Amino acid sequence: QVQVVESGGGLVQAGDSLRLSCTASGRTSSRFNRYAIGWFRQAPGREREFVAAISWSGGSTFYVDSVKGRFTISRDNAGNTVYLTMNGLKPEDTAVYYCAAAWGTSVAGTPARDLKETDFGSWGQGTQVTVSS
Repeated sequence: QVQVVESGGGLVQAGDSLRLSCTASGRTSSRFNRYAIGWFRQAPGREREFVAAISWSGGSTFYVDSVKGRFTISRDNAGNTVYLTMNGLKPEDTAVYYCAAAWGTSVAGTPARDLKETDFGSWGQGTQVTVSS
């Protein structure tokens, strides 16, 4: 079972920055202990939104239009931890942010832009990001 843990949320003012962290670990059904990572967010009264993703290799990324130029998804050198660096935060970014992991042959080599919510098999508990004006 793959375990996903995210952290780094908090209360900030508009224009400030936060960096969220996500670590996925545990055995998978694949021989490869690597994961594509996606970030999702959900605000009260709104559906969950696919915010960003990074491929297994880290060679491709995806961002929803509303965060392009402000958010950056990246992996550490060992590929164990994925970060979502959020700059220029806006009140509309307020949400619970979830990290999710995808793995296996069905997603190996898949560009981040082609990943779908249903590709992600394990989800974290969420971390609250609140941006005040």
